[in-house]
Amino acid sequence: MNIISFDQISKTEFIQKALIWADQHSHFSLHLNNDTSYPYEGFEELLAVGAKSVFKDKPGDNFDSLKKFQTNKWLFGYLGYDLKNETENLSSKNTDFTGFQNIAFFQPEHVIHIDQEGASIESENPIILDEILSSTNSDLSSAFDHPNASVGKQEYVEIVEKLRDHIIEGDCYEINFCQEFHGKFSKLNPVATFLELNRLSPKPFACIQKFDDHYIISASPERFLKKNGQKVISQPIKGTRPRASTIEKDEALKKELRNSEKEIAENMMIVDLVRNDLARTAKTGSVKVEEIFGIYSFEQVHQMISTITAEVRDDTHFIDVIKNAFPMGSMTGAPKVKVMELIEKYENTKRGAFSGASGYIKPNGDFDFNVLIRSLFLNKSTETYSFQVGSAITYDSDPLDEYEECLVKAKAIFDLLKSK
Repeated sequence: MNIISFDQISKTEFIQKALIWADQHSHFSLHLNNDTSYPYEGFEELLAVGAKSVFKDKPGDNFDSLKKFQTNKWLFGYLGYDLKNETENLSSKNTDFTGFQNIAFFQPEHVIHIDQEGASIESENPIILDEILSSTNSDLSSAFDHPNASVGKQEYVEIVEKLRDHIIEGDCYEINFCQEFHGKFSKLNPVATFLELNRLSPKPFACIQKFDDHYIISASPERFLKKNGQKVISQPIKGTRPRASTIEKDEALKKELRNSEKEIAENMMIVDLVRNDLARTAKTGSVKVEEIFGIYSFEQVHQMISTITAEVRDDTHFIDVIKNAFPMGSMTGAPKVKVMELIEKYENTKRGAFSGASGYIKPNGDFDFNVLIRSLFLNKSTETYSFQVGSAITYDSDPLDEYEECLVKAKAIFDLLKSK
């Protein structure tokens, strides 16, 4: 195991060089927590590079196939939103701009563990550290066309009113409605693009992943699910306010979020849904809400976050814990199956990897996955990109407020595309 101290090279410079080196391979996956204070901490800081073996989307039950594929080894990858079609009688026929598979994982050739003091490397390659430290890239630019909106402002307002009608009619209580922005790029440096997004919006569940020509670049603030031993942790986000330019205004916005009856109601509904999802694989009586309506501040927004934990039953495979909670309630609404049907009806693009989950599985079956929000999805072969953003619609929703909330959430990515 090679070890390097960050007395020799700064952590920032090492990560940049390691990513430049990693991008020469067909697959890599970096996960960062950005030293963010967070209940149960953010991601472990890991970089996985190279593919000994690859798991791709295939007909049938991908969750069951993943059980057979994992077998005591590191896996890095993502779960796309449309895996819902395997857990429920659902389908997805909307337009797909970037062509991500429903699921992709790889067993890495090299795993680099990063902390504040330095990095250690699991690899059979004895000169891997020399390769990383000698990596350079003179061209750090990307060129993105202006993003096109899948839904215009007026159409968005009309759809939200229709969703409110569904709530009035009793079809659902809350629904997460998303819109996509997409476009083309003429030049791409995915490593530089990720590093800039991470500078603009450092988050506890940040990642960049490469699967051949497909890249996920994420500044996610939300955890889908973490397993540590027999304990699982889910931390749904519902409730958002923008950051302000002064301390006084910023504190006022935090107080407004903390006391918002609408946001509290949204958060409570999703907490109940997550409790039910976790209970499907939990020991009786072990599901607990450890924190409800916690307010956490990030670079662009304040968020309302709750933490739910459970103890997994001894006879349960860890993949079933993921399957029974997927997709996450914060990105669907309640009741889950009905709102997923409505999402397919009213959204006009496929979510793909968006609102799925990106993360890693350890050889012992522990895992950690984020929620793929605040994320940019890139297809190098077609020179296309997309990002999506949404908000929870309830009976009390004001359509224009919801539209503005979407733009607030997408601010870092809009700024990123302008800066390139």
